[in-house]
Amino acid sequence: MSGRTRAKACPERTCVGCRQRSARNGLLRVVMMGDRCVPDLRGTLPGRGAYVHPTTSCLELAVRRRAFSRAFRAQGPLDTGQLQQWVGRTASSEV
Repeated sequence: MSGRTRAKACPERTCVGCRQRSARNGLLRVVMMGDRCVPDLRGTLPGRGAYVHPTTSCLELAVRRRAFSRAFRAQGPLDTGQLQQWVGRTASSEV
């Protein structure tokens, strides 16, 4: 035995809001359905996904920078209302 232990690999993703890398399980996956951004809570919805920290500050930064349109390669603005409601509910329940 060499005494080394192997840490389990945890995939990392980059938050489109603050651009910091984090473990995938600490980020919220967002997918585009039509012209809306919706949260993918189980991580199983089809299509390209973008990751964001589930905080209002990162979400506001991503919306202000138009990061979702760029990540999804979409033309024009996307509706983030449902995503903002989910993050708002989650943030208020943690307080």
